Amino acid sequence: MSADGRYGSRVPSEREQRVIELVAEGLKNREVAMAIGTTEHVVKNYLRVIYDKLGLWNRVELALWYESRRTGPAIMA
Repeated sequence: MSADGRYGSRVPSEREQRVIELVAEGLKNREVAMAIGTTEHVVKNYLRVIYDKLGLWNRVELALWYESRRTGPAIMA
């Protein structure tokens, strides 16, 4: 199964993408909220929607999802 087949097919919005980037950098919900100018509660809601859109369960999976798209597929020699 390819990595793309494992995840949901819905695309995160621009704001959700920013939340994903910050979470993948290791920021806590409160730090993400401060960075994007909102509350921790709103960040938790964003994460719930993001997990649903992408078919993920937690921030570790989210960080791995982000990294796999940021770096692209590995090329085998």
